[in-house]
Amino acid sequence: MASATFSLLPSTSISPSTKLLNLKFRHYQTSKPFFSTTIKSLSSPTPTPTLSQDDLKKLAAEKAVDSIKSGMVLGLGTGSTAAFAVARIGELLSSGKLTNIVGIPTSKRTQEQAASLGIPLSVLDDHPRIDLAIDGADEVDPDLNLVKGRGGALLREKMVEAASDKFIVVVDDTKLVDGLGGSRLAMPVEVEIFKELGCEAKLRMDGDAKPYVTDNSNYIVDLYFPTSIKDAEAAGREISALEGVVEHGLFLGMASEVIIAGKTGVTVKTK
Repeated sequence: MASATFSLLPSTSISPSTKLLNLKFRHYQTSKPFFSTTIKSLSSPTPTPTLSQDDLKKLAAEKAVDSIKSGMVLGLGTGSTAAFAVARIGELLSSGKLTNIVGIPTSKRTQEQAASLGIPLSVLDDHPRIDLAIDGADEVDPDLNLVKGRGGALLREKMVEAASDKFIVVVDDTKLVDGLGGSRLAMPVEVEIFKELGCEAKLRMDGDAKPYVTDNSNYIVDLYFPTSIKDAEAAGREISALEGVVEHGLFLGMASEVIIAGKTGVTVKTK
């Protein structure tokens, strides 16, 4: 078990190829299986033919959209899975099956997609309480805690989803982990400023080899963990307390339910 300090300080120099942060919170490989007895299935899987990952995402997204009722204020997520939900909402509005919907987008690209489909849009300032948010996730643990934000929209996602009375997460079964960080992929942190301190963290770059800039004009630093995080709440507090950190990609205790599409069908899980 390893432990270390995590710190971010102002700096005028950026070197994308170097390690940027020094982390010191405990992490470990959990033995708790995903299908924990503390989570109950609300629906048994329905057998489906062999489907692609996009097909599975679409199934989960459309299942989530079934929870929408006319007159709702909706949080519209960001990413490939959320895009299927936004597309379905547009179809239902166009057909007249849904009416009087207002969407609060979590990114510029979601805003553009929703506007192109004729979904009425607003902002969080005008709708501080949201009836339902639908979004994808990068990782889901047995307690329905999440890693989100690898698409770069974590700050707006967390603001919108924290303001939602219900938050439905839609994923395919490749996103299930026994512990957050267990996929060995990035856990994003949105930062204003940072200093190179030599650790397992990297500045995210865009396709032009320039630092990736979020919709809020911040950078993303991606953290990589060799094993699952033991205490995600403590890790989140430590990261949030660092100078220059705007938001992190740990979405803890926020999901109301998770809709999982797998080779055997769609399952809904709740705590």
